[in-house]
Amino acid sequence: MTLAGSGVDMEAGGAAAGPGGAAADDEARCGGRFVEDWCCACAGLLAGPNPMMARYLYALIFLVTNLLAWTLRDYGNSALDELQRLKVCQGARYCLGAEGVLRVSLGCFLFFFVMFMSTVNTRKVHECRNSWHSEWWPAKVVLWLGFTVVTFLAPSPLVQLYGKVAHFGAGAFLVIQLISVTRFIMWLNDCCQSEVTRKRCHLQIQAVSIVTYVGSLLGIVLMYVWYAPSPACKLNILFVTVTLVLVQLMTFVSMSSKVKAGYLAPGLMGIYVVFLCWSAIRSEPHTEICNKKAEVATSADWVNIASFVIAVIVIVAATFSTGIDSKCLQFKKAEGESEEDDIPYGFGFFHLVFAMGAMYFAMIFVGWNAHQTMEKWTIDVGWASTWVRIGNEWLAAIVYIWMMIAPIIWKTRQVGSSAET
Repeated sequence: MTLAGSGVDMEAGGAAAGPGGAAADDEARCGGRFVEDWCCACAGLLAGPNPMMARYLYALIFLVTNLLAWTLRDYGNSALDELQRLKVCQGARYCLGAEGVLRVSLGCFLFFFVMFMSTVNTRKVHECRNSWHSEWWPAKVVLWLGFTVVTFLAPSPLVQLYGKVAHFGAGAFLVIQLISVTRFIMWLNDCCQSEVTRKRCHLQIQAVSIVTYVGSLLGIVLMYVWYAPSPACKLNILFVTVTLVLVQLMTFVSMSSKVKAGYLAPGLMGIYVVFLCWSAIRSEPHTEICNKKAEVATSADWVNIASFVIAVIVIVAATFSTGIDSKCLQFKKAEGESEEDDIPYGFGFFHLVFAMGAMYFAMIFVGWNAHQTMEKWTIDVGWASTWVRIGNEWLAAIVYIWMMIAPIIWKTRQVGSSAET
């Protein structure tokens, strides 16, 4: 998923060369840009604002916040006895567990929202807001810590209100994320459909297309075996069957005579929606009789711990990749070329995505329900989590199909309107 942002950057930077040396020119240009970016990143540590390196530091702050929220949820009672002295915590009742997660999330949200308000509409690297975004780290660390501490002085009703609002912010984050992933898959498919790429890598593209498509079907078969072992598992059968229908529908639309997108895009999207369906079923409560794999996970501590660590890394990586993909919501190509003094990515959008990501990690740490108790080393478990992921899967398929047929619809309308005039 971290490729989403880089895919957009490559799309913006790739230019059409002559038919003879297009491939060589593109490789030289991409290689030169890679070396230049890393050299600039290393040099930026010593002198001048460096927005490319700054994004990694923001991701580090976000990761530390996730770990702090997890610590409060799973080990807060033994590690933070000092919270019992705060009146607002009422013996740490309102500062640990699920509400502790919400308080840490609120502090993270406030920090990135302030950064969003102070950097939105930044256009050029010479603006002072670029310096604020890329430098002043001691001040920003103090600001982040200050917001985190202040949230533990906030009254419980305010924190609970934030928890309700966080449902919508987390939902918006998921929508932006799936749009970013879908756009990257379509961009990758367009690159592979180009004449130069097809001549050079035709067999490789066909192999990847077949592997992804067959892999998505294999994943569906395995979910039937693992999560729908008997006819009594009607809900899991429904989830997996709808996923199978969506994969076939996306393939049919992509292979239609008007679209002609090939097998690569539906294969990659098939893998994506199968993963979403699998994660949704895995989010079902561990007491669910049809979720045998969840019972195995709870009986082996190392499996739970490994799954939790991977999940946290995925959260940070997904937030990072979506944040730097500021063009994912631009459904029309921008006119004109970027200038040398333009910022490399949208600072405001970057911080807004991290602010919504703060709401998202709060929701998955509490299972989208602040009133339920989560087991240690678990993440995104509960029926609310299951239905959120299923809805995300269905919406991803709808967005993909719309992105495939929308250009045809717009073109038909333009032809019709020109014919009338």
